[in-house]
Amino acid sequence: MPVWNSDRPRLLRVLLALCAVAAVFATATPARAAEADAPAPVTQAAHLADRLRENPVHVTDQLPREIPRSTAPGFARLAKKTGVPTYVLVLPSQSSTQARQLLGAVHDRLGRDGLFVLIDESGITEATAYGVRAPADAALTVTRYELPYDAGPLLSFERFVDVIAQGGKKATARAEAARETYRDEEPADLYIGPSDRQNQSFVTGILLTGVPLTILLVAGFARRRRRRSGAGRRVPRWVVPGAAVLTAAALALAAPVVFDQTRSSAAEPPTPADLSARVDRVAAGLKKDPVYADPESPRVLDSRRLDRLHDRIRDFRRSDGRGPVYVLLVPQTPESESAGDSWLFAAAVHAKARQDGLYVVAAPDDGTIDVYNYGLRIDADRLSFDLPDAVTFGDSRADEADDHLLGERLDKLMTFLDKAPRTDRPDFESAPAAAPKADEHTLPPLFATDFLPGLFVGAFAALVLSAALAGVMWTGGRLLRRRDPAPEPTDRLPFTAPTEPSASYLRRTAYTELITLIGEFTDPDDRTLAWDHLDAAMLLVDGDPDRARASGTDPATLVAVIVLARAGRAVLTGDSDGLCCGVNPLHGPAVSRHHVRVATEGVARRLLPVCEPCRDTAIAEPSGIPGRLLRLPDPSLGNSRVPYYDCDDANDGPLAAVPHGIARLIDKVRETAGVH
Repeated sequence: MPVWNSDRPRLLRVLLALCAVAAVFATATPARAAEADAPAPVTQAAHLADRLRENPVHVTDQLPREIPRSTAPGFARLAKKTGVPTYVLVLPSQSSTQARQLLGAVHDRLGRDGLFVLIDESGITEATAYGVRAPADAALTVTRYELPYDAGPLLSFERFVDVIAQGGKKATARAEAARETYRDEEPADLYIGPSDRQNQSFVTGILLTGVPLTILLVAGFARRRRRRSGAGRRVPRWVVPGAAVLTAAALALAAPVVFDQTRSSAAEPPTPADLSARVDRVAAGLKKDPVYADPESPRVLDSRRLDRLHDRIRDFRRSDGRGPVYVLLVPQTPESESAGDSWLFAAAVHAKARQDGLYVVAAPDDGTIDVYNYGLRIDADRLSFDLPDAVTFGDSRADEADDHLLGERLDKLMTFLDKAPRTDRPDFESAPAAAPKADEHTLPPLFATDFLPGLFVGAFAALVLSAALAGVMWTGGRLLRRRDPAPEPTDRLPFTAPTEPSASYLRRTAYTELITLIGEFTDPDDRTLAWDHLDAAMLLVDGDPDRARASGTDPATLVAVIVLARAGRAVLTGDSDGLCCGVNPLHGPAVSRHHVRVATEGVARRLLPVCEPCRDTAIAEPSGIPGRLLRLPDPSLGNSRVPYYDCDDANDGPLAAVPHGIARLIDKVRETAGVH
């Protein structure tokens, strides 16, 4: 009994210890058994080999904005043209070393020979032939040198297949030629960006208003100068507006042909199924395991780290009723459905999985860790602002490690979550910003964006350019007039003449006609009728022809000089009947008299001698005669012009006698000069 009493406490302790061990095993066995039922982690190469075993072309669901899964038939169609078994993997970008090692590992896992090609969002990354004759290196060289950077994966693979089909010798020669041709320069881009389209729209707007408006303004200025100077034949009024309209129409039709780009990338528009494929895959995986490691990416958690993470997630969920934690080891690339936004990705997975909890997005490609709270009693602001940068972004050691030390940093994250204080009620993340539109590579229409500003700039540029041209023409005309060229004989009594001639035109024409008439008198003693014309004209300029080009001579006197000089030249040739056109004396001889309308309003008519064109106008279009009247400046009305027979100078001078014939004009000149 004493012995029993002394050993009793020891035996009790042993029994209690055995019970505790039994309890531990009783509680741990179901969890471990549940974890044992989950499939063992599959390596990246093994997963991809399984996919190629099902289909020789595997397109990832992680790049829908650049390479949608719906493009897989296009890659499969091209792969059949190589002539050898071809296996194509379309995955997010990797380094050249990783790509080479991955192809080798996939080949070993698959256990089949053939041409293995790895493609990412920019084109072909690596290609290796295992057990088949295919110029993979030469084809890869041609693809990299002959195509621009924006050619796109599908076009790159098409060029790659074409070179493979050529055979070894031709492929090698083509690779050498491509390397030599594009050694110092890259091929021109195939696509333009949104900023380039804005520039095209801006230029189109400038041309569409600038060119037609410049035509109208310059032609209007030239028409006014021609009307004042009498140079050249006046074109119909509809020609210039018609030319401007046709020019605008031609530019509007030609611009879409010249700027015919519609897309900024070779990427095909993704379908709704393309955009939801990865989210569906991850959400389905979370229902089996709270830690989802993307099978297409390199493993970043070994078995030990993975088991520890599972244990800590389970402990967190059981402690004080905090709730579940879901870890998503999934890359976040700009070409993904969420455009690289982990917040948007977590929200989409949460909506699909319909499970509240903490969603931890740990990207194995860049090592960033983001935490989003959906329904747990943890302050979301604390998760956003108090989480250490060493956990979120890592440190220098994490940057140098291939796995970014994600296992170690996730363990620190769980420690941080264990210490996080609880809130009174569940907290939820706000809704993230919407993802960019699915087809973000479609260029805006040409007649949009900066097209409207271009219209205003084009109009302003036309005004500036037209003003500059007008200034150059005016300055040039002034300089030419100062040179005082030798007078040139005009055509005999031309029927075309300005209706509102400028003073400079009248001075030049009067001087030229007068000098020409003087030169045609070969015999100074010849006293023909033409001498009366010359004598009357000389009386108007006080016997000095140079006074005809003096600035002080009034326009009515200059017109009279021109009419007398032309009539005198007509007498010398025997073609004068003594009448001058009363609509515009500069038209030359009249063929008949006719009652013509001399005002645009009312029915006022005058009996005037008319030239042949004015007679035809008076008969066919009587309302056109007022527009053919010669109009001269009236000093009493400032710069206004009136019909030549109504201005003060004409009423007081000899020009009023023009409608009564050349003989009456000569008499009037002599009468005014006091010569009988």
